[in-house]
Amino acid sequence: MKRPLGAQISHMLKDRGVDTIFGIPGVHNQEMYRGIEEAGIRHVLARHEQGAGFMADGYARATGRPGMAYVITGPGLCNIMTPMGQAYSDSVPVLVLSSCLDETAARRGQLHQMKDQRAAAGAVSDWSEVALSAEAAYGLLDRAFDEFSSKRPRTKHIQVPIRLLEGEAGPAPAPQAPSGAAAADVSSAVELLQTAKRPLFILGGGASGVAWRGVLERLGAACFTSYAGRGAAGGEYPLDFGANLARPGSADVIATADLVIAVGTELAEVDMWRAHLGHKATLVRVDLDPEVLSDAQRAEVRLQCSAEGFAASLAQQTEGLAPATGWTAGEAEAARRRWHAEADAERPGIQPVIDALRAAVPEDVMIYSDMTQFAYVAKETWPMERPRHWHHPTGFGTLGYALPAAIGGAAARPGLPTLAIAGDYGFHYTMQELGVAVELGLSLPIILWDNGKLKEIEDSMVRSQIAPNAVVAQNPDFCKLAEAFGARSAAPASLAEMQAAVQESFAAPVSTLIYVTPAITG
Repeated sequence: MKRPLGAQISHMLKDRGVDTIFGIPGVHNQEMYRGIEEAGIRHVLARHEQGAGFMADGYARATGRPGMAYVITGPGLCNIMTPMGQAYSDSVPVLVLSSCLDETAARRGQLHQMKDQRAAAGAVSDWSEVALSAEAAYGLLDRAFDEFSSKRPRTKHIQVPIRLLEGEAGPAPAPQAPSGAAAADVSSAVELLQTAKRPLFILGGGASGVAWRGVLERLGAACFTSYAGRGAAGGEYPLDFGANLARPGSADVIATADLVIAVGTELAEVDMWRAHLGHKATLVRVDLDPEVLSDAQRAEVRLQCSAEGFAASLAQQTEGLAPATGWTAGEAEAARRRWHAEADAERPGIQPVIDALRAAVPEDVMIYSDMTQFAYVAKETWPMERPRHWHHPTGFGTLGYALPAAIGGAAARPGLPTLAIAGDYGFHYTMQELGVAVELGLSLPIILWDNGKLKEIEDSMVRSQIAPNAVVAQNPDFCKLAEAFGARSAAPASLAEMQAAVQESFAAPVSTLIYVTPAITG
């Protein structure tokens, strides 16, 4: 049966597993909303397209399924490009669907007109394409979903002309089984492991979907994780050096390994803050992305496959292999303690608040943090018991991420605890999304760390011998602001009061802003 293309797309998305769309309707994309309710898809109305994009990102990180966002032509797409760039850099499966004008080359002055909307979106996504027929729209959607499961998951953008969305179209084809990632041939890695005495794994975000504990124990291997890979080794694995790749001393430890296997990690600047990993032994790289495999680290063994496939094959082919004995739990613990002290000394006064917060939250809490000093310390010193439960805008480094991303994550995990951590300045970027959190009735605690300035920038200026400039902004009364949105608020005067406020907020009928300053430690 023929129906408007917008309605057909709604049913196609439902058939592909989409249950939630984040977005904002407008006259240019209203046809995309035809059939959403009929198909049984929930729509979450953001207050700004940037918020919609971060919500889709947070949903995807919480579920492992693609996050979906709808925006209008022109300014709507421009507003969501920051979240698109964040999801691209952090390998998050986000699909943005927008409308576009039917003709731009021969007409000027149209509402929401851009010179080249497709190219603009392509600068912050894996690919950006325009569908010029219903069949092309269906094909591009299926391509996106297939690539999310078989390649490195990154932002995709599809735009559909307004006239095409309004026009009649036949139904979308039935879903097909995803092509899947290539199988892993791990024989070269197994051969190296047979003689290694101090094997070391570097586990990134791409490896965090694997239960590595059993593999590491069987091999007697030590490990580091990237920030995105935290928790991949499970809780309290004795040979885990933690998320401390950025510590200069980590290079010295890595240099003592006689085999290094890096799985699902770019070993990028934001992972290490140095050009070279520090290894002197053979380096094995395992990744879905061929660009990662051929980077400046110059790995001797390169395996293009999924972390899941690699781990499964490795476990099977190393069965019976005697574990290496070159690492000791004592050296790992000593290194973690040393680096913990360094992090505390660099940004003093934050660690006691982190420790108190960690003691107050449930074990299965999922945390979304912003670009703030509180999170910078916590990423290194807060040990994670399970993977994929702390999400941070690591690569692109966008301010304003935590609140909307946490909304997306909480909406995806009803009944499970979610926490947002934001700094005072970054909160300004997306604080309007408090209205969404209240509207959805989310029991979401929002830790607002207010040190009264852009402290990280001020510290950097001082280190560079630049007189601090433009690092202090006038803040509102954040508690009154939250209450104006209909949220709860708390301004604890002690760490014990903060812990009580956090615990109460997980059961509250609406979200709670918990205002915390450095004065809380006395």
